[in-house]
Amino acid sequence: MKILVTGGAGFIGSAVVRHVIEHTEDSVVNLDKLTYAGNLESLDAISGNDRYRFEQVDICDRAAVDQVLARHQPDVIMHLAAESHVDRSIDGPSDFIQTNIVGTYTLLEAARAYWSGLSAEGKARFKFHHISTDEVYGDLEGPTDLFTEQTPYAPSSPYSASKASSDHLVRAWHRTYGLPVVVTNCSNNYGPFHFPEKLIPLMILNALEGKALPVYGSGAQVRDWLYVDDHARALYTVVTQGGVGQTYNIGGHNERRNLDVVHAICSLLDELRPVDKNPAVSGIARYADLIKHVADRPGHDLRYAIDASKIEADLGWKPQETFESGIRKTVSWYLDNLQWCQRVQDGSYQRERLGAQVSEGTSV
Repeated sequence: MKILVTGGAGFIGSAVVRHVIEHTEDSVVNLDKLTYAGNLESLDAISGNDRYRFEQVDICDRAAVDQVLARHQPDVIMHLAAESHVDRSIDGPSDFIQTNIVGTYTLLEAARAYWSGLSAEGKARFKFHHISTDEVYGDLEGPTDLFTEQTPYAPSSPYSASKASSDHLVRAWHRTYGLPVVVTNCSNNYGPFHFPEKLIPLMILNALEGKALPVYGSGAQVRDWLYVDDHARALYTVVTQGGVGQTYNIGGHNERRNLDVVHAICSLLDELRPVDKNPAVSGIARYADLIKHVADRPGHDLRYAIDASKIEADLGWKPQETFESGIRKTVSWYLDNLQWCQRVQDGSYQRERLGAQVSEGTSV
């Protein structure tokens, strides 16, 4: 099978690409615009594989997307390309509207035209897999409530509203045009190669540098944490086995308060990189002393929690990592890959890429 992955240089997308190349016999075409969050260094381990190809394309560019589809003839599309940071969406929602809504519309139309031209066998095999978030559901009121595939949408931020819009477009293209689609909504991901603006990598790297660990409000916001490699396995399971027109919620069964997540990170760093062995830190006895409560985010959802029983019952998937095992792997990875983090933080991963493109005459 040949899989076109949009956003394959991003955090979750790169995990999907690595999973397919390392654990299956399938081929991958990675279509990515390479915005600030796209980092090809996350794919160094598989970039030389003859089953992997990269195309630098914006999903909003219909002509370029059409050319990629015609050139590579994918069997399925896994659509992960998206702007995804809530704080950025609050400060500047325009990019989220453009990429997540207009981009998804453009990709759907390109996919529909491509699918319409396939043979009967190709049409029967084709799927458009749209990867979304549990944030489209808003937040939960009761302490034991769970998001199911039937939970009404109630997005709270520009980001989640843009993802909710894209979900609706995908389902409309299925019902109106018959495009064979499947949708997944996942909980908070974490793990290796996570961009340092997100909660877990930000806390790890700030702590190692002796900087404040900013926690919104009281830190009582609850999230269900899903290790990114578990998510990649789930997405491959859905695109290969999931039913057309179906939605599957994907969660880690690991609900934690944000403050508890930060404390878990601090405890692991106390064990693996004690403050008395870290010359960048001074004046504290343990990393938790760096925690600082700050003003809460506008419209901050209090609690997310996923009911992932459908994907387990129908497709046999369940997470392999507990929060304890996953967070240990994550902290250890960042400690072992500080050079990757430094190149992201200082922007050199982008400057070198842009310099190479200019020297090769590639459009930027």
